[in-house]
Amino acid sequence: MIWRQVRTASVALFLFTILTGLIYPVLVTGIAQLVFPHQANGSLLEKDGKILGSGLIGQPFSQPKYFWSRLSATPNVPYNASSSSGSNYGPLNPALLEAVAQRIKALKQADPQNEGPIPVDLVTASGSGLDPHISVLAALYQVPRVARIRNLSEDQVRQVVGECTEGRQLGFLGEPRVNVLKLNLALDDIGRSEGR
Repeated sequence: MIWRQVRTASVALFLFTILTGLIYPVLVTGIAQLVFPHQANGSLLEKDGKILGSGLIGQPFSQPKYFWSRLSATPNVPYNASSSSGSNYGPLNPALLEAVAQRIKALKQADPQNEGPIPVDLVTASGSGLDPHISVLAALYQVPRVARIRNLSEDQVRQVVGECTEGRQLGFLGEPRVNVLKLNLALDDIGRSEGR
């Protein structure tokens, strides 16, 4: 009697292992590669055959000529996708307050003329610590610095920000946002086309 149950359980284990461990993943991967090949391969951004990054994972930008991303909360290496996590610091945690103070100081040093309020997403990390987007306000806050350093007019840079702004998901979820890597690549293209 017990051997019959063991045999039934073993057959079920074998069948479900083949079904869920082999057939289903191969089927889903194949469909994804056919229907959404760019997304299935990591939404990689390429230029002249060179991979520059992913549109789904933030990149560390610290040069003043670039728009800066949100802070990364991943340990050891910023924007490490294998260590995705938030910091879980509470609003009064000294480590969070120190990180915010350091980022405010860096932003002020990069653009001492900017007296505007700093948007919160420029001084805090996202829940995953990998967010590739900043708010439109965070992008607009950085326009004067980027325009001045790149010798572009603020209107030119605002136009690029507008072109790189993504709307709400499905038209009603979330807020409009700007992908920092795409924005910086677009600005580099302007610099190359104008010989800068």
